[in-house]
Amino acid sequence: MSGVVGIKSEIDKAHKLYYSLCSIQHRGEDAAGMVLSDGKRLSRMRALGLVNEIFDDDNLVDTPGEYGLGHVRSSPEGRNMNYNVEPLLSFARDNELSLGHDGNLINYYDLKKKEESMGTVFHTHTDSELILLLITRYYEGDIVKAIRKAMADIKGAYSCVLCMPDKIVGFRDYMGIRPLFLGYDEETTIIASENCAMEVLDIDNYRDIEAGEIVVVDKEGIKSYQAYDRVDCKHCIFEYIYTARPDANIENINAYNFRVRSGELLYEQAPVDCDLVCPVPDSGTPSAIGFAQKSGIAFASGLVKNRYMGRTFIKSSQKEREIAVRLKLNPQKSVLADKRIVLVDDSIVRGTTCAKLIKRIRKAGAKEVHIRISSPPFTHPCFYGVDTPDRKKLLAFNLSLEQMREQIGADSLEFLTLENLMKLIDKPENYCKACFTGQYPIEKECL
Repeated sequence: MSGVVGIKSEIDKAHKLYYSLCSIQHRGEDAAGMVLSDGKRLSRMRALGLVNEIFDDDNLVDTPGEYGLGHVRSSPEGRNMNYNVEPLLSFARDNELSLGHDGNLINYYDLKKKEESMGTVFHTHTDSELILLLITRYYEGDIVKAIRKAMADIKGAYSCVLCMPDKIVGFRDYMGIRPLFLGYDEETTIIASENCAMEVLDIDNYRDIEAGEIVVVDKEGIKSYQAYDRVDCKHCIFEYIYTARPDANIENINAYNFRVRSGELLYEQAPVDCDLVCPVPDSGTPSAIGFAQKSGIAFASGLVKNRYMGRTFIKSSQKEREIAVRLKLNPQKSVLADKRIVLVDDSIVRGTTCAKLIKRIRKAGAKEVHIRISSPPFTHPCFYGVDTPDRKKLLAFNLSLEQMREQIGADSLEFLTLENLMKLIDKPENYCKACFTGQYPIEKECL
């Protein structure tokens, strides 16, 4: 999972890029990087860690040029290495190119094997390197033409920003699986994974970059090109459930309202007799609010969150996730003791951390712990940019609802049905739901 920001600004572009990167930190907490143009060359800084740990006033020194690119990422297990940190750099026809990418190519290994058979040496374990390699190879002075050719070769989910000394270019896969936005005011133009990266700069004029669209931002302004004929979009439904910030407005749907409404539907579908509705903060909070509002049951913060901990779902290993949960969430005995609790969360992937959390809530004195999940069972891995384990490690793989309940140790367990989830969007056919259904939008032979 990653986040990307490209910027054009004559004034203080380095700090603006920093603020925007901080606003999308939730999309990747393992590493961050930044590239700045001086008008002729690109300079890069990247490292493992959070944005505010890597960059400060000493290294956020503006260069004469107007363009910059930033990236945050969470690494799959075993791939958290400095050389994998984006943005990546390349050279083509006496020009420098840098790329930041959110998504995942499903034909990466096939293309990489083909390239290696021709003598290509790869320096990272990221599919971003392959995308940049293809663009560099096809570049003959026309960057749009080069990107179009590269897009014809690659398959999967990709929302990318390319930076050159004299421009930034955003492009999105033909199904629009991962989000990408374009925003601007009189001083700044920005391309980013979420609208919060624009609003932090007080930019309110923004739109979704369309599926298959290429957007070029240079001294002449903003130009848009379509790389593909129109096809049915397959936007990621999990962006609304978990990935995006609650204030995200993706494809004209607000993530917070989506989550609150999912909690309301969850209560209508699976009511429970209890004393308190408690969220698993922060991602479960909007759904818990909806559940409490609809049920009339009191809402309470039964789990105290350590604000200095990141997102546990995107930690690289199970051991890290378990330690992070203990550090991040502490049951509040004064709230939970002698109470029947319904614990509301956005999703269950592996289930191991949920089971440990339930044990700790019982230890805090709760009489009953009922679990309500505001999305369907996660039955299939994501191949499009959300780091999920293989299918056998998913809680819902090959287990009945009762078996899942027993495994996590809850008094009851219910998930929002896919049918009810789809009531929250206008065009369900335009969304990827493969993590719940196993019906992947890109042809099976690539998976």
